[in-house]
Amino acid sequence: AAMAEQADAESESEGGDDDGVRVAELDELSDDAPITQEEKKKLDTILDIPVTISMEVGRSQISIRNLLQLNQGSVVELDRVAGEPLDVLVNGTLIAHGEVV
Repeated sequence: AAMAEQADAESESEGGDDDGVRVAELDELSDDAPITQEEKKKLDTILDIPVTISMEVGRSQISIRNLLQLNQGSVVELDRVAGEPLDVLVNGTLIAHGEVV
């Protein structure tokens, strides 16, 4: 709400309601459109970019004191219960939820 009020105030101070936004006309995408060799080459370049994928089961905050006391067999309580979906992250960005099988 505060951002909307700020935007309204800015448009009023600029002396008009025209915010410069225009509707873009885009072509319809279709599956049968042929892909050129140049487009295939560009796609191959993108498809070879390495990313980091991680699966996050849960999180917990603990003190450094408790962290230093962890050893094999220690139990850490997480913010989720067993059976809840895990988060799938690519380069640190949440992209999906999944489950352990």
